Amino acid sequence: MFGLLLEVHPFYLLLGILAPIVAFFPLRKAYIDYRIRKLGGVRCPIIATNPIAGMPFFTGAAWNQMNNTLLDFYQNMYKHATPECPDTVEISSFGIARFLITRDAEHIKTILTTKFGEYGKGPRFHESWSPFLGDSIFTTDGQLWSDSRALIRPMFIKDRVRDLEIFDKWTTKLMSKIPPSGQTVDMMDLFYRMTLDVTTDFLLGHSVNGLENPTHQFVDAFQEVQRMQMMLTMLAPFRTFIPKHRYYAGIRILERFIEPYIERTLALTPSELEHLSKSDKDSTFLHNIARYTRDAKVIRDQLMAVLIAGRDTTAATLSWTIYELANYPATYRKLRQEILSTVGPYRTPTYEDLKSMTYLTHTLNETLRLYPAVPYNLRAALQDTTLPGKPGQPDIVVLKGDVVTYSTLAMQRRRDLYPPVSEKFADPAIFSPDRWDHWTPKAWSYIPFNGGPRICVGQNFAMTEMAFTLVRILQKYERLEYRGDWHAQYHRAEVVGAPGHGVPVAFYEAEAGDVA
Repeated sequence: MFGLLLEVHPFYLLLGILAPIVAFFPLRKAYIDYRIRKLGGVRCPIIATNPIAGMPFFTGAAWNQMNNTLLDFYQNMYKHATPECPDTVEISSFGIARFLITRDAEHIKTILTTKFGEYGKGPRFHESWSPFLGDSIFTTDGQLWSDSRALIRPMFIKDRVRDLEIFDKWTTKLMSKIPPSGQTVDMMDLFYRMTLDVTTDFLLGHSVNGLENPTHQFVDAFQEVQRMQMMLTMLAPFRTFIPKHRYYAGIRILERFIEPYIERTLALTPSELEHLSKSDKDSTFLHNIARYTRDAKVIRDQLMAVLIAGRDTTAATLSWTIYELANYPATYRKLRQEILSTVGPYRTPTYEDLKSMTYLTHTLNETLRLYPAVPYNLRAALQDTTLPGKPGQPDIVVLKGDVVTYSTLAMQRRRDLYPPVSEKFADPAIFSPDRWDHWTPKAWSYIPFNGGPRICVGQNFAMTEMAFTLVRILQKYERLEYRGDWHAQYHRAEVVGAPGHGVPVAFYEAEAGDVA
């Protein structure tokens, strides 16, 4: 046989190799078209169906992600859309699965709630993320996901005294790191270090002390693992070829930090854990999980998941809030007036205080409208299913294994989802908490914490932490100045979207007796 192959002219040998490959992609497209017609639906506008057309998309996405222009890249894809389907496009490369890219509110609603059981993270996402987050709430579907959510939900369903004490402890430490009036400080750096301290204290009862030790090995590893995880997700079809040594090394550093706490907790008897659970102040997230499972890996996976959710999303939102307030002094003054009229310049706010301050809530809502913490997300079709077409148009068929990528960032910046600009409604491209006095977002056009059964279980915890931190800062400082080029700021999209230039500002402390 080998001898016969040697007698074949190289041209014909090459042709015999390439012909099936070249034929595969049009044949596969025809097969997919057939399946879609059989299911009674249509395809959305197609960007690519083969590696030659598709590879520039994946490499372009990775390049734009590294250069912090991912939103522009994402929005430009809709130039390929049609009036019948203006906010969803399709791309595939190696024929394994199709990727549907959407910013359509009805599509996002469908995958998150209407057809929740037909969409999930899927096996490919789990395979990509499991080295970092294991079988946690963020990587699983079905019973595994349900079990994960049941494990962590009890620690977030009530307002706990210990939570406010943690917020107060670390906000006080944060304030001690802000330099005297008029001196520049990068608040984003401080927020990221503070929220890491808050989250590790909440989870473990002991923090990494990032505010005191900004070069802690844990901090650097956490950042590197997330950067690599985003790259592996963006380049999903090619992740086999991406070097992962630093990724796995970073994960091991994180594990070495949390493992002693897990071991100490598992050494406690069930009766000791039950006794701790009755204490609102002494019981930690780790203690609570250990009451329900003695599996160290299950505990490790859930800790990693809550760590990423609790630290970065809150820090990024606080950073964007201070960035915007620095450019709108009238908004800062109005917010500070509400805070001072509610709690005065010194009193520690209670849960009731925080929930009563409407303009404070509007300020955070407006930040999350412009900068949703997780700007890009995805779901895989767990069976043949559909996304709703526009009125009068057929549904879009999504085949089992196809991936729907959706962007709350892109959706929440669609001008057609907002009222016309008026005296009561500012341009939706700018920061204006006042718009919330007269306006309620259309259903599913504002989902900073996702929606449906997978809605963020820590939403109240995060909103309380952010509100508490802002109250303490504005109680003390009567104004702030931005100390960089405000207009040069850019959106750095990793797992969480953050200000790419940091947030360099100077605070000015209120004079004695100031109440406004």
